[in-house]
Amino acid sequence: MEKKQSEFNKVFSAWDILVIAFGAMIGWGWVVSSGGWIQKGGVLGAALGFVVGGVMIFFVGLTYAELTAAMPQCGGEHVWSHRAMGPTGSFVCTWAIVLGYVGVACFEACAFPTIISYLWPGFLKGYLYTVAGFDIYASWLIVAIIVAFCIMLINIVGAKTAAKLQTILTIIIGGAGILLIVASVINGTVDNLDGQMFAEVGGGGIVKSILSVAVISPFYLIGFDVIPQAAEEINVPPKKIGGMLILSVVLAVLFYAFVIIAVGLVMNSGAITASQAGTGLVTADAMALAFKTSVMAKVIIVGGMCGIITSWNSFMIGGSRAIYSMAESYMIPRVFAKLHPRHKTPINALILIGILTMLAPFAGRVMMVWICDAGNFGCCLAYCMVAISFLILRKKQPDMPRPYKVPAGRLMGGIAVLMSGFMVVMYCIPGSGGTLILPEWGMVAAWSALGVVFFAICKSKYRESFGSMVQLISDEDAATLLPEADERELDKVIDGAIDRVLARLA
Repeated sequence: MEKKQSEFNKVFSAWDILVIAFGAMIGWGWVVSSGGWIQKGGVLGAALGFVVGGVMIFFVGLTYAELTAAMPQCGGEHVWSHRAMGPTGSFVCTWAIVLGYVGVACFEACAFPTIISYLWPGFLKGYLYTVAGFDIYASWLIVAIIVAFCIMLINIVGAKTAAKLQTILTIIIGGAGILLIVASVINGTVDNLDGQMFAEVGGGGIVKSILSVAVISPFYLIGFDVIPQAAEEINVPPKKIGGMLILSVVLAVLFYAFVIIAVGLVMNSGAITASQAGTGLVTADAMALAFKTSVMAKVIIVGGMCGIITSWNSFMIGGSRAIYSMAESYMIPRVFAKLHPRHKTPINALILIGILTMLAPFAGRVMMVWICDAGNFGCCLAYCMVAISFLILRKKQPDMPRPYKVPAGRLMGGIAVLMSGFMVVMYCIPGSGGTLILPEWGMVAAWSALGVVFFAICKSKYRESFGSMVQLISDEDAATLLPEADERELDKVIDGAIDRVLARLA
């Protein structure tokens, strides 16, 4: 096994990793989907549904927290699954999560110009063509491509630059959400909750209302897993990394739940139905009602726009590191294992994702919804494999140092396997609320076939190197090794000087 010291710059603080994970989970859904959640489960039912979904993710997050702290190496899932299952299991796990990261990034490239059309009704100019019922306009394409290029450039320039952008946008999202929540408490009324606490009551209706949202809520919480992808760049004690990961999940669940309740306090069931049939932006319309001015609706829309960027930025970070880690293990072409000489970012992996996000808008938003859903399936599959890896490592390597150790590990790991497995099954069962449709299964199949091709070609090309794992030398070990290395170099210099002197004397 090759050993080396990390080449990444440790630039992420505890706050950076918190906003990266939180920003990945809070996208555009809280603005456009809140009305649908309430209609599906009721106000309290939808809020509790997110809590239940958060518990499902929480158990998976516990396994991530322990493994991230134990093996803080770029690639996260790639490293853990390799150590537990070997190269083939690692390839499947990492390839699945790369689909998730790239899928979300491509979707956000289409979502950003779409949200601008809500703020600026005359934005769409220069009709070009239609894909899957979605009209493509020149102005829409231009904005999408420019923003995609800028986000790629920001990530290449440096991880810390991307983190600073994430902080600013996350503060805007939080501010918009807090404004809505506070206004709903002041200007809303519990009378609006009459008849919409739960979508159904009696005969198990309450439980059904909660579960109807619970089964789809984990798909809105995908993103906490970007933290371990950039583990080598985090300047935080390993034990604290695990705690920040869990905290990010808790904060995201609370954000979604409070937004749902705020909307319910401001709008009765009739107003929510009318808003759904009208703009479809129930959260924005609730903000306008709470402040009694339509201007405030645009504040929520801007918050949603920031959510798109934070999610996009986070998955750009996670996706590029996952691709880098596969290339470093000779599982995909080595060209993607290159770091920028100055900024120490995986430049070729970032350029690849950047190009894909710039091309994605040409396929239209509907197709990007399909690839995003297919990607979410890939993430859930990876979650399940990580949970299984957690159990395998607990059995195979019980003495491995674990700075953040989950209590009752086998029980927690078993629950995580069940929860993540349940999420995977939800994509397969018709009528579950998260079932993939035929085009989405086609994308999963195509991505799987591409993975088989890479697997076969790289295994044939790199032979023994395929699937090799680099073991990082810790800072402490490096500190002890460096003086010895320096001493050897000094000996060479002295010996060379003596040889030259002797040669002249001779």
